[in-house]
Amino acid sequence: MEQTEHPQAFFTNDAITFGILMIVLALVFYTSNSSNPSWKKFYKYMPVLVLCYFIPSLLNWPFGLISPEGSKLYFVASRYLLPASLILLTISIDLKAIKNLGPKALIMFGTATLGIIIGGPIALFIVINLFPGLIPADPDQIWRGLSTVAGSWIGGGGNQAAMKEVYEVDKDLFGTMLIVDLVVGQLWMAILLYGVNIRTKIDKWLKADVTAIEVLQKKVEDYRASIERIPTTKDLFILGGVIFGGVALSHWGSDVFVPFLNNYAQSIKDMGLNSLLSGFFWIIVISTTVGIALSFTKLKKLEGRSF
Repeated sequence: MEQTEHPQAFFTNDAITFGILMIVLALVFYTSNSSNPSWKKFYKYMPVLVLCYFIPSLLNWPFGLISPEGSKLYFVASRYLLPASLILLTISIDLKAIKNLGPKALIMFGTATLGIIIGGPIALFIVINLFPGLIPADPDQIWRGLSTVAGSWIGGGGNQAAMKEVYEVDKDLFGTMLIVDLVVGQLWMAILLYGVNIRTKIDKWLKADVTAIEVLQKKVEDYRASIERIPTTKDLFILGGVIFGGVALSHWGSDVFVPFLNNYAQSIKDMGLNSLLSGFFWIIVISTTVGIALSFTKLKKLEGRSF
């Protein structure tokens, strides 16, 4: 894929770049929660996440104020903050309650996930064969980009960032996939919000028994209300110790597994399992596993101590 040459950024100090990005994000979220009618109308049509991606990209090019080239910020965010976020995300999972939803709900979740995983490759295969040359990009890069969309739809932004690193997605293509993800996601969200308003009619028409889902929803709401509180200094340090202890464990596991598996690198590549040789892959897998394991312990209550 052709790369665009950008001039030297005006700010090259990571501390300055980080400060600028935080100010941008603060302004976006401040205005998105403003009671001002103009801002309310603006954010009715403009998704917050679009601005979170779009404005920093403008600061990069064409304004040239900041640049990811040579910056360590993304590396720090992806190697330390991302696995920490995944631990926070998975520590709140209640697998027992999900199991209680019954086989039909689990089959529905599994089918949706499988559809997302195979839908992209099938669509790409159809378009490439029916309309050769329609997509002016390498199919190998396209499927890598689609993996980030699939990751987002299955598990959110954390998964999306993980897929970008694991499958080595070009940053320009990743930007395009973010737009695809957000536009399609917002359209689907509009459909879902409309469906919520008529869900009683839909459930009646389909003769659906949603009792288990309603019980689970009530249980989750009651549980969160019981554990939520303003975090104290003690809470924050315990939370930080647990989370970044898990991050440390994931890095240690990565440092152990990758050198060991490199002894069998050729066999692994022949099976198409190149991801197993990626240190970042193991960081994500182990941190997610740590979060799920902690969800079975009393540390699960730490979810209510975070901001």
